[in-house]
Amino acid sequence: MYSDNFDPLLTTAHVADACLRLGIEVRAVPLRPVRAGLQLRGRAVPVRHYGSVDVFLEALDSAPPRSVLAVDNQGRRDEGCIGDLVALETSLADLAGIVIWGYHRDTAEIKALEFPLFSLGATPNGPVRLEKRDDQAFDSAILGGYEVTSADYVIADDDGVLFVPADALGELERQGRQIRETERRQFALARGGTSLRRQLRVAEFQERRTREPDLTFREHLRALGAAIEE
Repeated sequence: MYSDNFDPLLTTAHVADACLRLGIEVRAVPLRPVRAGLQLRGRAVPVRHYGSVDVFLEALDSAPPRSVLAVDNQGRRDEGCIGDLVALETSLADLAGIVIWGYHRDTAEIKALEFPLFSLGATPNGPVRLEKRDDQAFDSAILGGYEVTSADYVIADDDGVLFVPADALGELERQGRQIRETERRQFALARGGTSLRRQLRVAEFQERRTREPDLTFREHLRALGAAIEE
């Protein structure tokens, strides 16, 4: 079920692993924050860019509070489709942030806003084209080859951006917390001197594999309740 209180301590890595365990497609996109350390969470507001900022301003009129503008600019690297003015307007409209399948500009000004923005990179160039808008401007957006709609939830951090079904957030949160706690326990033990190889009984796995050639390490980990990969 959708919640605005999705655990802020769950990283995109935790949630991606949770998706795998639940059989949910992992829609991960390699976008980077305008400043290291930014996190972003919120319902997706899809919008397609055609060359003018009007489409963003219209999207903001109906965007729910704390949602995330998910911009499809076709991965273009020849223009920064969003700059400081649209970023500021998005912030003032009480949205949580922006993710762009494309480039932004006005990096220094956006950093000064301390407003979460994730993109493929930056360029000084603004758009010079103007294309005819189609009927899908606000219905869906394509980011990294994945379709994103208002039924999706955005989770972003230094590792990238993840799109997940909003109606699966409860399950993802529960599974993600289990993964996080397992990894924290393993990390603490390793820091205390118990190596990961010993914790995961790698020698035992290798010995078993001589008798069972088809045994995989993932099966071994599941049997231990210590899965760190899927």
